[in-house]
Amino acid sequence: MATKSLLARNKLIAKAEKQLEYLANGMFKNGELPTFQKKLQLTNNFPLKPKKLEILQLNLGYMCNQVCEHCHVDAGPDRKEIMTQETMEACLKVIQKTNAHTLDLTGGAPEMNPNFRWFVEEAAKAGIQDFIVRSNLTIIQANKKYYDLPNFFKKHKVHVVSSMPHWTKGKTDKQRGDGVFDKSIKALQQLNAIGYGMPESELKLDLVYNPSGAFLPGNQAALEADFKKALFEDFGIHFHQLFAITNLPISRFLDYLIASENYEDYMYNLVDAYNPAAVKNVMCRNTLSVSWDGWLYDCDFNQMLEMKVDSKVQHISDYDETELQNREICISQHCYGCTAGAGSSCQGNVV
Repeated sequence: MATKSLLARNKLIAKAEKQLEYLANGMFKNGELPTFQKKLQLTNNFPLKPKKLEILQLNLGYMCNQVCEHCHVDAGPDRKEIMTQETMEACLKVIQKTNAHTLDLTGGAPEMNPNFRWFVEEAAKAGIQDFIVRSNLTIIQANKKYYDLPNFFKKHKVHVVSSMPHWTKGKTDKQRGDGVFDKSIKALQQLNAIGYGMPESELKLDLVYNPSGAFLPGNQAALEADFKKALFEDFGIHFHQLFAITNLPISRFLDYLIASENYEDYMYNLVDAYNPAAVKNVMCRNTLSVSWDGWLYDCDFNQMLEMKVDSKVQHISDYDETELQNREICISQHCYGCTAGAGSSCQGNVV
């Protein structure tokens, strides 16, 4: 079993190294793109340093009941990487001694981790004020053991954040798989029925929009208004906010860009849309990302490229806040995605 895990890990590292090399060395017909570091230097934003830690983001594993077209963690039913209870216990020790107020649980489908509920309950005891669970919605109908997830979320006042590519069936299923739209609508209605997403409700339900192709997202406020109008008129669904997130050129989306011959144009679009004002609020400055096996990263995008934090402390079991606070944030060309236009983070626009 250990040998299989090691082989899987080595395969991931090899892919990440190949993608990182492609990003760093990609040459273009119209000349070489400026490095992200150079762009930061020109706008007096280098080196990029962390601010006060506010969010601890944990990837509970890459296992998922879906295989989405642009998934930046390459999640799917065949992925076996799962955070162990031992690693979760190390995370709990950090939660108890850090001032981070938000725990952001992601995957894959984080709910598929067999210790998911235990961890949420233990983290609540440790003093976490705000839980975020990045749910794909369809997990609620995937198996009877998940049917009561809405009530579990409500019991612990979990903030549910869910991907929703579009308010139409065709565009959603194209990106996330056949049948996903109908299951997502049913899950949203279930969440609404117990108070999630309703006006004035403290049970937060937010949606995430990613473009379905090689283009940047439109205005977040306008998209939110369109989503709210369409989902309410067609299905009676309410939600609180829409987060518009730029697709970063990594993992499956990078593979798509290369295969569709859109990589060069997309990278130029990101560089042309660079906004120095967005640099001040990119998520890597107040968030620390923890992989399923406990390694530390500046963000979950760096996690996919195996770019561990630039610090003596690189694993959750060795956590030292002072040491980590003094690090420089690791950057590469994919970081243009977080500083394009209004900026992009796991919480949507940053400007």
